[in-house]
Formats: sequence, structure tokens, C-alpha cells
Amino acid sequence: MNLSPITSAFAAGGPAGAAGPESVFLQFVPLLVIFAIFYFLLIRPQMKKAKEQRQLIASVAKGDEVVTQGGLLGRIMQVGDEYLHLEVAEGVVVKIQKAAVTLLLPKGTIKKL
Repeated sequence: MNLSPITSAFAAGGPAGAAGPESVFLQFVPLLVIFAIFYFLLIRPQMKKAKEQRQLIASVAKGDEVVTQGGLLGRIMQVGDEYLHLEVAEGVVVKIQKAAVTLLLPKGTIKKL
């Protein structure tokens, strides 16, 4: 069996796997576009939301009215480094982590505890 026509066909196209610098760049363009889409649609908004949450937690003070992740609504009675004392009803004070605060309500939202 004579394989010389097949061998010469491969040789005519040049070495296998050899590509110019522009074709290597063009292969990475779709990956760069996908990364840019992920960054602007997923990563950046999540980082912005996390930054806002950190600012909210850092800004809570005594007397603020908040909602926690668990759905508790109350007024902050005492602020510590890691924990808050939250009055959820008259005379009922619970100790929660600062990170559990999800929403800061406008003053006067809670009429009477």
C-alpha cells in the first residue's frame, strides 16, 4: 500500500498545530468576552451588594430600627463589636450577631414595642 499521497497532503498544509500569533489571540477572544459578561452581570453587582451590607452593619447605632435575616423586627438597644441587643417587644431583648441585620428601617416605623 502506498501512503505517499496522504503524507504529501499533510505536508502541503504546513506543520500540524502551527498557528500564527493572530489566530492564537482570536481563540481567546470568546473567553475574554464571556469573562467580561460574567464580571459585569454577576461579579460586580455582588461585590457592590456586599459593600453596601458592610456599610449598613458598620453604621447601625442605638435606637435604630432594623430587620434581621430571620425576619425579626426591633429596635437596637445596645451595640457591641460583634453583637447587638435588639428589643423585639416591650421588655423582650434578644442578642443577635451584627451580620444578621439586613435592613435599616426609617425612624418611627415601629409604633410601639
